[in-house]
Amino acid sequence: MSFIQLAKRMNDIRPFYVMDLLARARELEAAGRSIIHLEVGEPDFSTPETILNVAHDALDKKQMHYTSAIGLIELRQKIADYYLSRFKVTVPVEQIIITPGASGALQLALSVLINPGDEVLMTDPGYPCNRHFVRLLDGKSISIPVTAETSFQLSVDSINQYWSDKTVAAMVASPANPTGTIIERDDMQAMINIIGQKKGVLLIDEIYQGLSYEAEDYTSLELTRNAFVINSFSKYFGMTGWRLGWMVVPEAYVDAVDRLAQNIFLASPTLSQYAAIEAFSDKTLAILEQRREEFQRRRDYLLPALQAAGFEVAVKPRGAFYIYANCSAFTDDSFTFVNQLLEEAGVAITPGIDFGEFEAGKHVRFAYTRPVPVLEEAVSRLKEFIKNF
Repeated sequence: MSFIQLAKRMNDIRPFYVMDLLARARELEAAGRSIIHLEVGEPDFSTPETILNVAHDALDKKQMHYTSAIGLIELRQKIADYYLSRFKVTVPVEQIIITPGASGALQLALSVLINPGDEVLMTDPGYPCNRHFVRLLDGKSISIPVTAETSFQLSVDSINQYWSDKTVAAMVASPANPTGTIIERDDMQAMINIIGQKKGVLLIDEIYQGLSYEAEDYTSLELTRNAFVINSFSKYFGMTGWRLGWMVVPEAYVDAVDRLAQNIFLASPTLSQYAAIEAFSDKTLAILEQRREEFQRRRDYLLPALQAAGFEVAVKPRGAFYIYANCSAFTDDSFTFVNQLLEEAGVAITPGIDFGEFEAGKHVRFAYTRPVPVLEEAVSRLKEFIKNF
């Protein structure tokens, strides 16, 4: 075997275990098995036809040249208009940066903030890429165990407890993956205030904005202009494969983010940007609202069904399309549990280990990204599996 030069940081970059599950699920399907996919955080709805039609038109017009690194001005203006019409907040178009997905936005934001050794606070459980992006920059992610007491979110108390002289930033998400919980407006304001007092920076993941149920759909931009606010066209807007997101950047950081985007990405996908302009039309937004209502119907079926089957859900999810369920009534090894569930019952869900370490073996995530009849079949298979587990 030839010599391989592998950076030491790669020892700390874990895989997405759910992707291994997905690959195995595809193998089973290819062999003729019926598999119900509740593992990957991707809406089952296709991109709205209104958006597809605009994309076709852009192709016909050969609108495929590079855009500026920070994105099409027409799209950035549409986003600014959206914030004004939906949330009554004025966002300068100059501070809106178009990115290759929310992951691209996270990479840019963290890269302009972190020096080697700097610390970033985040939740455990939480979105796994966050800690890996920090490690890639030779920073240190401080994973804070969170429980139902704080709706699986950071709090002023936990920020005070874990903040050190090396801490430069904290990351929060509302609605959150994997728990589906939200940060109440007053709690968000309190975190904004305490981090400002500490001369730190807050990064706020709003990629599931729009997918809220029985909860106020607000943006943290109503509360502050000093945070990095990240959003995406993947979840609410149903454009996962288009790889497009955006970020509202504090004015002082715009130049640095622009320069870095030029060097890392050059530009976000041009076709995706032209298509996304249509995402904010009244016709498209009406379609998206119907889909949000459908997600709520799915949650309202699956949540009590799982609880009746013996799973504990300590906090009712009020956003996104996930249920983070305690499976300790059956096992304290969720990784083995989900793999056997896939092999024996043909139901794919995600183990808690994908989202951190705190009580990971006692939790699994269900993505209610399938119609209610499919969810009913999944629950039926799950109950039968549990009897013999």
